Amino acid sequence: MNQTRCSWANMANPRYIAYHDHEWGVPCHDETTLFEMLNLEGAQAGLSWETILNKRDNYRAAFDNWDAHRIAAYDDAKVAELLANPGIVRNRLKVAAAIGNAKAYLAMREQGLTLDAYLWGWVDGKPVVNDWPDGSRPAKTALSDRISKDLSKRGFKFVGSTIIYAYLQGIGVVNDHDKACFCFAGA
Repeated sequence: MNQTRCSWANMANPRYIAYHDHEWGVPCHDETTLFEMLNLEGAQAGLSWETILNKRDNYRAAFDNWDAHRIAAYDDAKVAELLANPGIVRNRLKVAAAIGNAKAYLAMREQGLTLDAYLWGWVDGKPVVNDWPDGSRPAKTALSDRISKDLSKRGFKFVGSTIIYAYLQGIGVVNDHDKACFCFAGA
């Protein structure tokens, strides 16, 4: 059965279709997934999301299934291993950002704050459902600007407003499905 999807999701890549149908815009409350997606969105900077989706399993293996405690303890040997791994984006700044983000995330947890509570607190626990008049989506919003600034103050890297807006869409804090998309009705 052919279903109407968002215009950006009409691709032949089954991973992309599955991501659109089952993740993008779906409220996520799982800490590991929230941490993973934050880092994957940062890794995507300057690249296509399809590239990152195709490397997602490699990222999980390379970054110890996104175990923040293990990532925060990575040493120079582990960084060298990551930078030699063709299964991930081998960018020194992005690898360093993931390690720094693990440390910032653990500091947040030490303060008694989960990513789940933090992110959903910005929207009073309810997804923002947008209906952009012409189907186009902005690259960033006032909400992503505020969250980006706050995450930066907390020590997170690769969390510019555009990256954060894509992150909010990906984890369902924002639902930007096209109104004609079969997923919009679930919002």
